[in-house]
Amino acid sequence: MLIGVPKEIKPDEYRVALTPAGAEMLAHAGHQVFVEQGAGLGSGFTDDYYENAGATMLGTAAEVWAKAEMIMKVKEPISPEWPHMRKGQVIFTYFHFAAAEDLTKAVIASGAIAIAYETVELPSGELPLLTPMSEVAGRMAVQEGAKYLEKPQGGLGVLLGGVPGVKPGKVLILGGGVVGTNAAKMAAGIGARVAIMDISLERLRYLDDVMPANVHTLFSTRYAIRKQVEDADLIIGAVLIPGAKAPSLITREDLSLMREGTVIVDVAVDQGGCVETIKPTTHKDPVYTVDGVIHYAVANMPGGVPRTSTLALTNATLPYAVALAGKGWKRACADNAALKYGVNVVDGHVTYRGVADAFGMDFRQVDDFLSGSADA
Repeated sequence: MLIGVPKEIKPDEYRVALTPAGAEMLAHAGHQVFVEQGAGLGSGFTDDYYENAGATMLGTAAEVWAKAEMIMKVKEPISPEWPHMRKGQVIFTYFHFAAAEDLTKAVIASGAIAIAYETVELPSGELPLLTPMSEVAGRMAVQEGAKYLEKPQGGLGVLLGGVPGVKPGKVLILGGGVVGTNAAKMAAGIGARVAIMDISLERLRYLDDVMPANVHTLFSTRYAIRKQVEDADLIIGAVLIPGAKAPSLITREDLSLMREGTVIVDVAVDQGGCVETIKPTTHKDPVYTVDGVIHYAVANMPGGVPRTSTLALTNATLPYAVALAGKGWKRACADNAALKYGVNVVDGHVTYRGVADAFGMDFRQVDDFLSGSADA
């Protein structure tokens, strides 16, 4: 298969979809790998690394898109890339369609096959290609939140870990999944008082067993959230419904319950966010203030630590990429139920229920395309 890796062009995105080690593995399997010049620089991989691994370097993204049967990316294609997408081309990346109607329509119109990292799902319910970036984002949420709690940044002036004789700061985490768990680990590790909320008692019992004593678990209700935000110094939104828009758990009205200088980090912003007043920001301009509350809403948080993120992401995506390249997308998805869940759009049809529901679009079963009945 002809595999293309263009340079990421989303603002402040420094990750790359394939490491030189991954390029070597695909090349040794008989595939041809095209990498745009400079694509790996942000993650510390110069072009010669890829060339030595057997990849062919191309001067422009247009060349990569034109040659490739399968495109591997990190972030969703943004508008300058949409004209490059074509019928029958496999695009393997994070899409987050349910929060991006224009992108969804563009991919539908292109006729491409969109396989989304974030909806590949194991029988256990684990999202193996979302997990590594969720781990990074959860840990970064505390790191960034702590920075913006500093008074020169407009925050409350609270040190999350406290000092002897001074009570530690309070971190409220909404969601006990991968992001929330990693955020709790980081916050607890620096000595903060941590409250983590979820609607799953089973998950809360697990967290109660494995977390240190300064992490407390709470069942999530609207009433409980309103009470908890009153004295929280840092609030982290960590809610995920796979392939669907995140639920809004904090309203504009709730901001009036918070102290001026409270910080919100909404990791769910790329799925629409779980805070009513959230809107995506960038690493260059990461925060804004509403009613005295600082909002941090960088939609590609792991892009801020690209070396770590690229290595962690490709560790997870590479086996699936090898299967797609070696078998073709139809057979690879027929053989692997987890990968089949990743198929969101095929030949102009939405094949993931959460995306169709988000925009009131028609839904088609991906099995129709795997069996060939759709062509018939």
